[in-house]
Amino acid sequence: MVKTLTKHGNSYALIIDKPILELLHIGPDTPLDIRTDGDVLVLVPQRDPERQARFEETLEETNRRFGRALKNLAE
Repeated sequence: MVKTLTKHGNSYALIIDKPILELLHIGPDTPLDIRTDGDVLVLVPQRDPERQARFEETLEETNRRFGRALKNLAE
């Protein structure tokens, strides 16, 4: 998909289509972390820190319990 910037006052805006917003669970109030490496622009929705912490804890527990089996399956 190719998009162009739209003039918005003294700035420019990138219009993101509704299906993409729905896919990413982004709404008008979702804070976005904007990153770049100088060539690429990356928009990352900021998630609830408590939810992120629970995810990381669950991931660590899963790796602790099943890490060896997952590694064997990968080989």
